[in-house]
Parts: sequence; structure tokens; C-alpha cells
Amino acid sequence: MPRNPPPGRPLKAEPETDAQSEKLHKMLAAAGLGSRREMETLIETGAVTLNGETAKVADRVTPDDLVRVKGRPVKLVWEISLPKVLIYHKEEGEIVSRDDPDGRPSVFDKLPRLRGQRWISIGRLDFNTEGLLVFTTSGELANRLSHPRYEVEREYAVRVLGELTKEHMDSLTQGIELDDGIAQVESIYSLGGEGANQWYQLVINEGRNREVRRLFETLGLTVSRLIRVRFGPIAMPPKVKRGMFLDLTDAQVRELLKWCSLESSQPANKPISRRGEGAGKASKSSKAGQPYRRRVHKKKSED
Repeated sequence: MPRNPPPGRPLKAEPETDAQSEKLHKMLAAAGLGSRREMETLIETGAVTLNGETAKVADRVTPDDLVRVKGRPVKLVWEISLPKVLIYHKEEGEIVSRDDPDGRPSVFDKLPRLRGQRWISIGRLDFNTEGLLVFTTSGELANRLSHPRYEVEREYAVRVLGELTKEHMDSLTQGIELDDGIAQVESIYSLGGEGANQWYQLVINEGRNREVRRLFETLGLTVSRLIRVRFGPIAMPPKVKRGMFLDLTDAQVRELLKWCSLESSQPANKPISRRGEGAGKASKSSKAGQPYRRRVHKKKSED
């Protein structure tokens, strides 16, 4: 039991705590402005002010503070809430950008409007590629899924004019020198086809610009159609047709956060799924047929 204070001495007030404060760069990331690292860089440029003063990376904020980025006030999210995540079936002929000098259709035009937040694209697809795109309001989640250090798998269905030989398969899994370094696929297997058009399913763990197309071009083969069918644990549900989007449920978002180790020290092993809706089951490429796989052992990335 606590001892009584000596006679004549008043009780000291308990010191105020920082329970209502958070790191500034963390709150900016939670507001959907980018990853935490990007927000640290933004603060260092002097573009962020805290109560009228130029902010520092080490600053903390409370609900009563006024934060501005490039002169515009930012609404910080203090209540405990899950980020929004949705999947979109990109059509060929759309760009993954808000601004295009050529005025081409943008995927952002198809997404639902948000108040006080913005959609962040997790990875991109080029103009002529279709398939799965993932969007979120969390800069931290977007960074965790798209940064190269985490090596998150992307799975594609590829239609090729011509047929891959065993030598082609070996080259793809062992590595091919491109103009921006060696690239390789984790696994690839044939889906069959008719005539000159042959389909293949392949997995890569990078997001370089036009990487799949450039790999096949190096082999002297032309990709006539390219569809992304899976990104990490999220697979495209059959019911989401081209030009459609679908929100992930709260349960699916929690599974995704756990998979990314953002809510748990260990990632979840199971793919995000819900019978008949949501993100669907991840494609079982490792069990379909006898896929060619990389023979080069690679160190695990640091989380």
C-alpha cells in the first residue's frame, strides 16, 4: 500500500504522459500521404509545419496540434480504425496515374471517392497489361507490399506468340541480364494453348517496369497478352470482371495486415480468402503441373 505523505507536504501531481501523442511521420503515413520513410524525407525538406513552426522528424503530435503539408492542413486519423483496401480489375488501355498529359483513361477515375484520404496504388501495371491492382489508404501497408526488399510475389498469366523451350525455361528461372540488372522468375509452367498462342503462368517477386515483357523479348518471343492474377496473398476473384472493383472486408484487411507483419510479429501462412467474395484464394501455381523453379538459393529479406 502507498505510504501517506509526511505532514505538511502536499501530494505531488502525477506527471502528464504522452499517451495522446504519436510520432509525426507515423501519423502522416496513417493519413495516406506515403510510407513512414517517405514522410521522414518530406519532413526533412521543410514542407511540413507543426503549429506554424517547421516540423522536425523527431516531433510528436497530439489531437490538438495543427499540421500542414506544403501549406495545406492535414486531417490526422486518431481513432483506432482499419485502413481501407480494395482490389480493381484493370483493363488494357488504362494508366495507373492521376495525371497524364495525353489524357488517357486512369484507373483512379473508376475508384470510389474518399473524404480526407486518398487511394494509394500498391504497385503498378503498364498501359497494355490488365488484371489485379490493389489500392489502400495506408502508406505503410502500401510500402510493405511494394518495396523491393520484401520480395512480395506477383503472379501472371502470359500469352506468348510461340512456345517456350526447355532452354527458355532454364534461362528464365536462372536469370537473364536486362538493361537494369539480372531478372528471373520464381516459377513458370505451361497452361497450353492453340496454334501459335501459348499460355504460361509465372511468378516473379519484383515490380520492375515491363519486367515480364522484357524477359520474353530478350528470348525473342512476343507477349500478346499479360494478366496479373495475384499480388502477394491476394488473388483476383473470378466474379470481379474487367473495370470492376471490390472492397476487402474488415476480416480480410486484418489478415492482410498480419501477413505483412504490421499487426503481428509473425506473418499469417494462409492466403486471404472468403468463400465466394473478397480477395479469393491465392493461385496454387506450385501444385499445378510440374512448374520450373529457380535453382538459385536466395537469402530471406529482412523484415
